[in-house]
Amino acid sequence: MGRYSRLREIRRMDPERDYEQIFRWITQYEFPWDYAQGISLAFLRDYGVPRISQLLDRTQEFERAGQKRYDDTVLFGYEMAAEGFDSERGRAAARHLNRIHGRYPIRNEDYRFVLATTVVGPKRWIDRFGWRPLCANECQALALVGHKMAELMGIEGAPRTMAEYEKLLDDYEASAFAYDPANHRVANATFRILSAWYPAALRPAVARFVPALLDEPLLKALGFPQQPRWMRTLAVRVLQARAAFVRLTPARPASRPRLAPPRSYPFGYTLDDLGPAWAQHRPLRPLPGEEAS
Repeated sequence: MGRYSRLREIRRMDPERDYEQIFRWITQYEFPWDYAQGISLAFLRDYGVPRISQLLDRTQEFERAGQKRYDDTVLFGYEMAAEGFDSERGRAAARHLNRIHGRYPIRNEDYRFVLATTVVGPKRWIDRFGWRPLCANECQALALVGHKMAELMGIEGAPRTMAEYEKLLDDYEASAFAYDPANHRVANATFRILSAWYPAALRPAVARFVPALLDEPLLKALGFPQQPRWMRTLAVRVLQARAAFVRLTPARPASRPRLAPPRSYPFGYTLDDLGPAWAQHRPLRPLPGEEAS
């Protein structure tokens, strides 16, 4: 398989019909590492909104079990998409996720913003640091995955196109980003999680590398100073060099999807393991639309 074989196939596909297959190719074959980095930075954008970070700060989930909280978020997305969003596996994951969120008074506009970060964050990372930018069909597939997740979670007014998600994200950040001590605390906890993935000798460098990739409005909202120009330039060039190297490597074969093992579950997990302990073995409510069936 040539490096651009999947891209040629994706361009021939219909994202309205094939968005789940395109999403799997993006996340498991074409850009598995880049997609994960985009999701990681999406978490940080959530913390720029005080109402969101204050809730996370009160739960202490990132302070007490930050790696598990990160892994669970990624695994919920995987469980919902693995066999199709409308499969029993996908819908069971959505019910469990809704059970967890249902405990908290979260506004619909905050749900939409967090959803937008998970759609736009990977797109912008891949376009900037991936071995190639996303094509139009890939962008539309990501947007439709976001719309499907909104449908399963009962989030109202979710967009259907990438352009709409980008506008939602940018407009919401312009109006809602503001510094709060909770922003800083939750972001610090997340930086500790990201740094812990690397050997101890590299952690101080990682602690400077990640902020060097963040834009000034987000840094101000999180309460971090902007990194010096040389550090920002170095971070960008390192990632661009990685992209150039990956571009020269063979495409990942169909038999070897990239599925990084979650650090919190070295011996595997069940759906009920995901989320805080209080959510286990609790009754599940029907998904939106299931009540009438």
